[in-house]
Amino acid sequence: MKTASSTPVAADHLLRCVHCGTVQASADRMFRCSSCSELLEVAYPEWADAGREFGLRLKEIWRERRNSTLPEDASGVWRFRELLPRVEREHIVTMSEGNTPLVDLHKAARDLGITRVLAKHQGMNPTGSFKDTGVSAAISIAKAQGYGLVCCASTGNTSASVAAYAARAGMKSTVLLPQGQVASGKLAQALEYGAHVLQLETDFDGCLKILHEVIRHFPAYLMNSVNPYRLEGQKTLAFELMEQLNWEVPDHVIVPGGNLANSSAIGKGFLELQQLGLISRLPKVSIIQAEGANALVRSMRESAGEKLIPVPPHTRATAIRIGNPASWRKAVSILRQTAGACEQVTEHEIAQAKAELGSQGVGCEPASAASFAGLKKLARLGFVKQQETAVLVLTGHMLKDVDYMLDAQMHRTLRPIPAEASAVIRALETINAGS
Repeated sequence: MKTASSTPVAADHLLRCVHCGTVQASADRMFRCSSCSELLEVAYPEWADAGREFGLRLKEIWRERRNSTLPEDASGVWRFRELLPRVEREHIVTMSEGNTPLVDLHKAARDLGITRVLAKHQGMNPTGSFKDTGVSAAISIAKAQGYGLVCCASTGNTSASVAAYAARAGMKSTVLLPQGQVASGKLAQALEYGAHVLQLETDFDGCLKILHEVIRHFPAYLMNSVNPYRLEGQKTLAFELMEQLNWEVPDHVIVPGGNLANSSAIGKGFLELQQLGLISRLPKVSIIQAEGANALVRSMRESAGEKLIPVPPHTRATAIRIGNPASWRKAVSILRQTAGACEQVTEHEIAQAKAELGSQGVGCEPASAASFAGLKKLARLGFVKQQETAVLVLTGHMLKDVDYMLDAQMHRTLRPIPAEASAVIRALETINAGS
């Protein structure tokens, strides 16, 4: 097990503070700025002189790799490895994450009067959520640096992903979960993949606080999104999305907001594509929070994003039930740089949006539906205009929270009927009549 007090960083990138701008070549196990203790992000100084030709060549390389059978080329993360921290092939931990579908929502577009609405379904990742792209990147770095134990605090999806990828890497994993606040499907995943699950009598924010204290005194690798390498994996959604759209930039990308790392990562991906000349403009990256867990919404409205206003989180969309989001500064920066919106939606609006997506054959977990609920609200407000294209980021699979679905469908009671053809025919006649 690794015991060194600092984490060496490869020469192809540096770490930059998102608050004071300090650039450093290494980070301690907490991944904090050595000057002000704020979060870090990965920066690539060598890109400054890369030029447009470099970007165009990347398009060719990435397209060619789609025909490769190598594991790193089959990954929707590592296929874009020129824009990631350098990791030797033997240390890459991958299960073909990424490569998720982009689904046209024709009915949604028609109902909202918008030119095009698409859903980028990250729930189709190996463990059923977007976390896999980030965890693949971070755990590969951990493996390269010789760690044997990885730890995270989680509302459920991170724990499932960390447990699975740690198992693939031959590493041990420990996850801290808020007792009674994690959907059973996500808890079952972490246990199935062999994680050591510790349920704490607190919420997610309390779990994360305790984990930080533990990491300061115990040599484990921190897998939460304060780890900037997590976000490097998650930013590849932007690269993959642009390929799927033939490099035509959508007007809007709408993301659910919990700990706010995913929206930050996706925005970072688009900014890097623009820096390299691969796209000429940025989409508006908007963040949607549950009304009962709306720390960023309040912070933007009450302090213009200058300080975080934490809230006691309450929402049935457990994946975004976070009241003190760690990546809030990064999210504010992305909102400002892309001119995105920050909105909140009610529990009813989330449930209704989830049902409407399901009626179009697209299932997702409740937190994912917040993006669609947010789009509907932004369209009503005129922020999303009729002639525009919007991409919804659906972050998790519908089977992540089966209890939520069953509760929502209780009005459609599943009553038994006689085991007779005539009874089935009568039921079919009722169904066909639209009753």
